[in-house]
Amino acid sequence: MNVLERIRGGLIASCQPVDGGAMDRPDIVAAMAQAAVAGGAAGLRIEGIANLRAVRPCVSVPIVGIVKSDLDDSPVRITVRLEDVRALAEAGADVIAYDATPRPRPASREAVLAETLRLGRLAMADCATVADARAALDGGAAVVGTTLSGYTAETEGLHDGPDFDLIAAFRALGKGFVMAEGRINTPELAAQARRAGADAVTVGSALTRLEHVTGWFAAAIRGA
Repeated sequence: MNVLERIRGGLIASCQPVDGGAMDRPDIVAAMAQAAVAGGAAGLRIEGIANLRAVRPCVSVPIVGIVKSDLDDSPVRITVRLEDVRALAEAGADVIAYDATPRPRPASREAVLAETLRLGRLAMADCATVADARAALDGGAAVVGTTLSGYTAETEGLHDGPDFDLIAAFRALGKGFVMAEGRINTPELAAQARRAGADAVTVGSALTRLEHVTGWFAAAIRGA
């Protein structure tokens, strides 16, 4: 069974702790990943080479790998350099996700996609719009995700929650594996994303960012 069939209809647990937080250690990320798989995750999304190297020997499920960078001259953060692609492939990522918006960055979105395919990995396009998805699919990306909807100047503030309309629009394209991702923080929203047309659903903060989830409960209790 190929990678996409293994995750179709399933949950992808994004094991990305708060940067610099108490849980931001490769050994803890590996434990998070194993716990997520034990709970039923069909796949994982892992950020950073050290974290990926720690997780890969511990699990057999497919892994979507990314490297985040903070650039002075670009808002793009997700897999922005060709050397990031090569490092992710070497560390064992089955799928490499990249920022598929047209915004400037060290290596163009087309170059990152081409390098991913050259290395024999599946490419996941983290998109903000239908135009992003079309360009990615035309270039050979296997997966289109709604990851960046709400996080670009063009889409900021359009949705408080998940972008179900974009999920449906990706499904209507008639090709590519559709990944719902972004602000999906309850089981009900995850199910709704699937019904909107997602082949699989990625959930991050609600599963693996303990500081955020604790803050949600603390704020609700204080407000009551």
